[in-house]
Amino acid sequence: MRDATGGAVNIFIIVVFIVFALGYMAFNVNYTKAFRMKDKVISAYEKYNGECTTDCVAELTNYANSIGYQPDTITCPTGGVVKENGYCVLLTKQESYADRKTKCYYRIVTKVNIEIPIIQYVTTFSAFHVTGDTKAIEIENECCNGVVNGVTTLNAAASEKCKSGE
Repeated sequence: MRDATGGAVNIFIIVVFIVFALGYMAFNVNYTKAFRMKDKVISAYEKYNGECTTDCVAELTNYANSIGYQPDTITCPTGGVVKENGYCVLLTKQESYADRKTKCYYRIVTKVNIEIPIIQYVTTFSAFHVTGDTKAIEIENECCNGVVNGVTTLNAAASEKCKSGE
């Protein structure tokens, strides 16, 4: 009888180990997708000077489909805007200079899309989000592109100039 109980315990330990190993691998695959998407969004924002319009959106959509990045929902930090490809954009810093040049910094947040019902509903663990910042994007006028798209700015005077078209 002792051998039968020992065999069941060994099988249980093996099953638990396999579940943890597979869960770890699934998380790593999805984390890699979110990390690659974040990098692509950052390079697209830098390429298009912070203005993600039709060409930029098409490029990001094609890339998201090619790597299989399709998160169900994403929650943004305060002031962030959720974009259609499942990422969040937040204008984090805006520096204006006397020569009418402005440096803009954007924070990009992507979601690691892993569905573990118990963990999803119990906690909002930050390891399920990948965050990155763009380099300084220098533009000629006094407002960072994206303010009109709902991204809040740290410089209210520059934001009003953007809205009025000055």
